[in-house]
Amino acid sequence: MRAGLTLAAIAFIWGASFLLVKRALPEVTPVLYLALRFSFAAAVLAVFFRRRIRLGFGRQEYWSGLKVGAVLMLGYILQTAGLQTTTPSKSAFLTGLYIVLVPFVNSLVYRVRPRIFEVCGVLVAGFGMGLLSMQGEKLSIDRGDLLTIGCAFAFAVHIVLLGHWAPIVGFESLSFLQIAGAAAVAVVAAPLVEAPSIHWSPIVIAAILAGGLLATALAFVLQTWAQQHTTATRAALILTLEPVFAWLVSWLFENETLSARAAVGALLILAGILLVELKPAQAPAHQ
Repeated sequence: MRAGLTLAAIAFIWGASFLLVKRALPEVTPVLYLALRFSFAAAVLAVFFRRRIRLGFGRQEYWSGLKVGAVLMLGYILQTAGLQTTTPSKSAFLTGLYIVLVPFVNSLVYRVRPRIFEVCGVLVAGFGMGLLSMQGEKLSIDRGDLLTIGCAFAFAVHIVLLGHWAPIVGFESLSFLQIAGAAAVAVVAAPLVEAPSIHWSPIVIAAILAGGLLATALAFVLQTWAQQHTTATRAALILTLEPVFAWLVSWLFENETLSARAAVGALLILAGILLVELKPAQAPAHQ
């Protein structure tokens, strides 16, 4: 029960953060925002895991943390850049596609044929993605939506890498090193991909502090704890509440509504996720 409530709280934090970041982006460039957010989160985790950090890390730990963190940061860069031209709720629903894509990334890495439920889930979610993203009579897709779809692919790769390295490196080491690695990538990338600028307004400060403390440091630690006390399937299903919370927060504070077509698309994305996660229990696990 506590694990389920914890995961629901994480889904709410992540869902609500879409609106906060959306409001902050006009006053800070995307990659600079991520560099500040993840640097703050890394500092918080350094205090939290200070006993483990004092022992030092091996070469394999540093290398795995950098790889996992780099892919994680790529996903966040694409997501944050996409939020500049798409809505918080659409961004959340499109980001949720990573749950559907994980089995296919796993299949590419481990050369395991996707199961029928996974294929059906991708087809249903893909159709929903089209309904949610394509606008107007010509069914053109927004640049922000394309960037967010790329973010979903990056997050899927991140989960596969995390699943591979976590048992080898350990929870505390990888929790800290991936966030620190992501922060380092953002710090290096910011002057290369944009002209960094920031206006230190209350909304920007709130986005950095809340994003770093709640949506990054706290959320990663709590998710790892919760998944020790529940199944991966149940955890994934609870986390699908994230786009629902994102839409509810946007509706409450910005009166954002979805068109009938977009609402059907959002429901199909959730249905595709459920098809993947509610596969028969006796099906063999990915190796």
